[in-house]
Amino acid sequence: MSKILSAMMILAAAGILLTGCGSFDVKDPSASDTRLYFDTTVSISIYDDRAEELLEDCFSICDELERTLSAQDEDSELYRVNHRASAETVISDALSDCVAMGLEAGELSDGEFDITILPVSELWDFSSGQGYAPEADEIAKAMEGVDASAVYLDGNRITISNAEAMIDLGAIAKGYISGRIKDYLKEKGCKGAVINLGGNVSTLGSKKEKPFKVGIQKPFTDRGETIATVNINEGCVISSGTYERYFIDWNEKLYHHILSAKTGYPCDTGLTEVTVIGDDDMLCDTLSTVFMLTGKEKAEQIVRDREYDMKLVFVDNEGNAVLFDPGTGEKEIAEGEVIDLT
Repeated sequence: MSKILSAMMILAAAGILLTGCGSFDVKDPSASDTRLYFDTTVSISIYDDRAEELLEDCFSICDELERTLSAQDEDSELYRVNHRASAETVISDALSDCVAMGLEAGELSDGEFDITILPVSELWDFSSGQGYAPEADEIAKAMEGVDASAVYLDGNRITISNAEAMIDLGAIAKGYISGRIKDYLKEKGCKGAVINLGGNVSTLGSKKEKPFKVGIQKPFTDRGETIATVNINEGCVISSGTYERYFIDWNEKLYHHILSAKTGYPCDTGLTEVTVIGDDDMLCDTLSTVFMLTGKEKAEQIVRDREYDMKLVFVDNEGNAVLFDPGTGEKEIAEGEVIDLT
C-alpha cells in the first residue's frame, strides 16, 4: 500500500512556499535541499545558525532508514525480512516500531488495513501510465499472503508464520522518518524547520516567530490548488487521497492505490481525501490511510475512543470538505477557508 509518491501540499509561512510534486521554493532559509528517497522527493529547510551541518545529518537519517524500511530495495532490512529463509528474524528498533504501528492500525481498521498487503499491491501498476486492473484470479492468489495474524512481534524478534506474507510499510515509513528527523532536530535545539517527506508536511519551532501555513491539496486539480489552508505552529499535516496515484481503464473506471486488505481492490468509502493534523508524525501518516479505508464515521469514532489529540479534514467524492474536531464535532469547510490552529 505504497502511500504518497507525489507531494500534495502548499506550505507558506512569511515568505516560505512549499509546493507539491517535489517543487521547493523557500525564501531566506538558513539551509534547504531536496533529494530523492523511496522514489519520492524529500525537501528539508532549516532555520538555524548550524543549518548546513544539521541538514546533512537529516539526510543521513533518510539514507539509514531507507536502507531499513524499503520493501523494494534488495539491500534493505525489510526486503531481507520479506524474503526470509526462516519464519523468525531479529530486527532493528526502527523496523520493530513500524511493524508494531502497522499491526495496531490493522486492529483499528477491523482488517481493512493490513501490513502484509505487499503481495497484492505488487500486482497493481499506478506509476507507469499503462496501468490496468489485475485479473481476479491473480488477486485471489495474492490474497493468500495478506495475513497480519501470521505476524508476531516480540520486541526485536519477529515471526511470520505464513510463508506468502510480505510486509509493506508505505503507509507508515514516511511519517516515521519525518518524526525521527524532527526528534533529532529537537535534541540539537534547532530553532525552526520544515520537513516535506513525500507530501507529509511536518514543522518544528518557527520561522521569524510566525506560524506555518499549510495548504491542503484540492483533489484532482493542478498542483498547488488548495481546498483549505491550515495555520499551525509545531506539528504535522498529512493527507492521503485517491488522486495521488491512480489510472483510468478503457471503460473509464478509476482505480486508485489505496487498497482494501479485505478485497485486494481499491477501497470505496465515499472519500477522496483525508488529512490528519496532529503532533505524532508516524501515527498521523498511518491514520490518514486507515481513515480512507474505514470511512468518515468509523474514523471519527476511532479518534474519540482513543482520545487522539488530532483534527481531521475529510473531502468526499463530490468535493465537499468538513473539519472534524473531537471536542466540537464536524464543521463544513468553504473552499479557500483558513483553519487556524495556532
